[in-house]
Amino acid sequence: MSAQLLNTTIEQNQPLLKRIATKFTQDPYEIEELVQETFIRSLSSLDRFVNHPKLVAWLFVIMRNIYINNYRKISRYRTIESELTHTSHFEQLSSNSSESKFVMTDIQNAINNLPKDYYIAFTMFMEGFKYQEIADHLAIAEGTVKTRIHMARKILKKNLKVYRK
Repeated sequence: MSAQLLNTTIEQNQPLLKRIATKFTQDPYEIEELVQETFIRSLSSLDRFVNHPKLVAWLFVIMRNIYINNYRKISRYRTIESELTHTSHFEQLSSNSSESKFVMTDIQNAINNLPKDYYIAFTMFMEGFKYQEIADHLAIAEGTVKTRIHMARKILKKNLKVYRK
């Protein structure tokens, strides 16, 4: 596909995708990010859909999946964060910024001290990678990835039990 045709396709569909993105979020920055990520992910197959009547529907599905994956990543992060520290206890500590810094330093040190195999799987999971993506990257079974993440959580809970009530 020519670069000019690609640019034309993007320019024609960008305003429509921005309007669609407002269904997911009202933040202008997030809308822009969502539209850009949609086009980036669609580039490898965009040539098959240029001038196709279902181009916008296909781009919408990509956008929706990006939004859902980002939402899951944020939810996963919040879940793990709440497992490590109880919210009420964390709120007490956050009133004193120096104490909060010590808590965050302890958490980061605990993560950094995980065994290498657990550390890699756990940090990739925290960054939003799915189990299968981690398994493919590490060339191991998906079940092994799940076990490593589970064990990393257990180790972190044990090493950070001082912060639990």
